[in-house]
Amino acid sequence: MAKSPRTKPDVFEKAPELKTPGQWLSFTKKLYVKHKLALGQVSDNAHDEALYLILFTLKIPMDSDTSVLERKLKISEVKALTEVFRKRILEHIPAGYLTKEAWLGDYGFYVDERVLIPRSYFLEIIPYLDLLTGLKNPPKQMVDVCTGSGCLAILLAHAFPHAQVDAIDLSEAALDVAKINITNHDLKKRISLYRSDVFDSLPKKKYDLILSNPPYEPSTHVDQLPKEFHHEPRLALDGGEDGLAIIRKLLIQSATRLASHGSILIEVGGLHEAINKEFKALKPIWLSTADGSNCICMFKAEHLKELKTTSLNRKERNPKVN
Repeated sequence: MAKSPRTKPDVFEKAPELKTPGQWLSFTKKLYVKHKLALGQVSDNAHDEALYLILFTLKIPMDSDTSVLERKLKISEVKALTEVFRKRILEHIPAGYLTKEAWLGDYGFYVDERVLIPRSYFLEIIPYLDLLTGLKNPPKQMVDVCTGSGCLAILLAHAFPHAQVDAIDLSEAALDVAKINITNHDLKKRISLYRSDVFDSLPKKKYDLILSNPPYEPSTHVDQLPKEFHHEPRLALDGGEDGLAIIRKLLIQSATRLASHGSILIEVGGLHEAINKEFKALKPIWLSTADGSNCICMFKAEHLKELKTTSLNRKERNPKVN
C-alpha cells in the first residue's frame, strides 16, 4: 500500500493558546526567524514589525505603554491575528500591504500592491534641500520623477509650502494611489500628477529642483530579491541591465528642464561606483546619510551639459513584468 504524503504541520496550530499580545509577539518573532522573512520595507527588525502588526490588527494605539501586551485577547482577536500573520509569514506579504499604510517620519501614506512601500533616504535630505543645493531663494517649482505613491512629492510640498510640485510616474495604477495620498494630505492645489516616462509627456517648464528615487536595481538583482519584494511592482524596482537605464534618461532630459541655478538629486542605492565612473564629468556630489550609505547624489545644472546624449540608448530598459 502506498504511503500517503506527509502534510506539513500547521505552524499556527497552537495559536488559540496565545492569550495576550505579548505572547503573540514572542511567538511571531520566532516565526520571522524560522521562515526567513525579509525586512526593510516597514522596519529593519522582527520585533518592531511584529509589534506594529499586532497593535494595528488589535486597533491599539502605537504609543501605548507595555501594559497592553498583557491584556487578554478575545477569540475574534486571536482569529484576526492568526489571519494577518498567516499572510505575513507563510505568504511573505509585506506588512505595509497588510495594513494598507506606510510612514515616512511623521507622515502617513496609503499603500497597496500598485506601488512600492515608501522608504527613502530623502526623508533625511528634504528638510535641508535649500541648504544642500545652495539655493539663494526658496524653490518655487519642483518635480518628483518616478513618484509612485506620491510620498516624496508630498514631503516636498510640506517642506516648501510656497512651492508648486509636479509628480511623474509611468504607471497609471501608481498615480491612482498617489492621487489618494495627495487628497488625504490636502495638497491637490499644489501637486500636479502626470503620467509620463520621465519627462517625455510633460509640458515644457523649468524646475528649481528635480528629485527622483527611480528604479535602480539591475534586472538580475531584482530576480534574486527575497519573496517580499516580488509582491512590489517590478516596474518600480527594475533599472535595466545595469540599473542605470532610467537614471541616464533622467539626467539627459534634466539638462533642459533645470533652471540655471537648479540641481537634480537622485537616490541610487548601491550604484556609487557606476555613477562615479559613467558620470564623472558631471561632478556628482554625494550627500551624507545617518547610516553612512550616502546613496543620494546631486548634480548641478551647470554640469549637465557635459552629458553626451548618445549614452541614452546605450542600455535600453526592458524590465520584466511580474
